[in-house]
Amino acid sequence: MTEQTTPPVEPTPAPAPTPAPEPTPAPAASAVPPPPEQPPAMPSAMPPSDNPWQAPPAGLPHAPLQPPLMPQQPRPPRRVLRAVARWTVAVLVCGGLGAGTAYGISAMERTDVPGLATQSDGRWDYPRLSLPALPAGSPRPFTEGNAAEIHHADLRELLLPAPAGATADKKLTGGWVSTDQYLSEYAEDRRSDLRQGLRDEAVRHIAARGWTMPDGTASRVYLLRFQSVALAEDFKDRGILAGLTAGAPLAGAPTTELDESWPASSSGGVPETSTYVFTEPKPYGATQVRQAYVLAGDTLALVVHEKKGGASRVAFHQTLTLQNQLLG
Repeated sequence: MTEQTTPPVEPTPAPAPTPAPEPTPAPAASAVPPPPEQPPAMPSAMPPSDNPWQAPPAGLPHAPLQPPLMPQQPRPPRRVLRAVARWTVAVLVCGGLGAGTAYGISAMERTDVPGLATQSDGRWDYPRLSLPALPAGSPRPFTEGNAAEIHHADLRELLLPAPAGATADKKLTGGWVSTDQYLSEYAEDRRSDLRQGLRDEAVRHIAARGWTMPDGTASRVYLLRFQSVALAEDFKDRGILAGLTAGAPLAGAPTTELDESWPASSSGGVPETSTYVFTEPKPYGATQVRQAYVLAGDTLALVVHEKKGGASRVAFHQTLTLQNQLLG
């Protein structure tokens, strides 16, 4: 058997040492610049851009991204704020006072409010009027089926009631009265002729009511019912009227004239009736008398107002109008 032998390993030669670099000669001292007094300024974080979300250019430090800021309104000066606050408080105070005042006024009667009180125009406070009931099957005057213009209602219920505050006349209480009582309203020298006229025209009933107001005005209303319209007109024309004056003067008014303040075409709200209005002209005596007649079908009315110092035209016309409406 042949013996094999391993050849000897030869050592690897060591690498040759690298020669050290030769030192570079230092530059001259005069060429070295002096150190800067301040560190070099850093470039701005980001140049202006219309897009705030745009990334900064390369080489620039990154600044934190922030949302765009909304433009702020300029703050008002403090003096303006204080003035606004003062005016606000003033408005609130005035509003509260105004609301309280409005409530107080609304809770008051109109006549209690200074400057708003309704001044009386001289009219009286009459109660609410209503026509009296009629007998069954009887028509009212001036309606179809009543060509004779007869009043079928009780004559006493057609009398105007006294207004509020009035003192009732003890003789004229709203009931029937005698012929003598009616004739006492006229001048004494005319009563005989009027009495004969009432007989000739066959007057059926006379009703009357009187009262005195707190201001001293004495009021009297007479209603005379005749047998027909023709008889009522005859007594008016022959007995108590004469042209533009009352032919039969009243006891308290020896002279009269037409009341021009009463519209000549007015009939007191009832077209089928006729009114004749007179007043005692100046100079009158201690009292002034206003009188009027209303012819309404078969009924003739006499309305009288008498007052010391002068009778109110407004109150007299009101009384006349209301009495005429009841007769219509």
